[in-house]
Amino acid sequence: MTTSEAVLLVLQAAAMGKGGEVFVLDMGKPVKILDIARDLIRFHGLEPDKDIPIVFTGIRPGEKLREEILTAEEGTEATKQKQIYVAKISKRFSSQDLEIKLNELANIISEGVSSDTIKDMLKGIIYDLESPVAGRENS
Repeated sequence: MTTSEAVLLVLQAAAMGKGGEVFVLDMGKPVKILDIARDLIRFHGLEPDKDIPIVFTGIRPGEKLREEILTAEEGTEATKQKQIYVAKISKRFSSQDLEIKLNELANIISEGVSSDTIKDMLKGIIYDLESPVAGRENS
């Protein structure tokens, strides 16, 4: 998908929004970076791995090979635009629930805990949908 096509999808999704929806955009099938690199080298009249070497450096800290956008339980619903879907968010935090979690986070930070502990707590706030405070509707 070209940049202009992706921008068009984002603008269309924004126009569809009524407030609070999470849109999932179908950007087409994934393309391997290696294929793009080889195509760019050939585009300039050169031969990959002969004229220009392709070097694999590995994954950098924080990089992912795949991104799971939604859990299997959540899924999506179709919209009128075939490449735009609305996420079915099964559970949400209320503003009070979020405030409780942020206060807990502030407390552990003030105790001088390790950065790993803080990261784990943040992950819990973001990903722990089974929390007893999750599941209530936004207030």
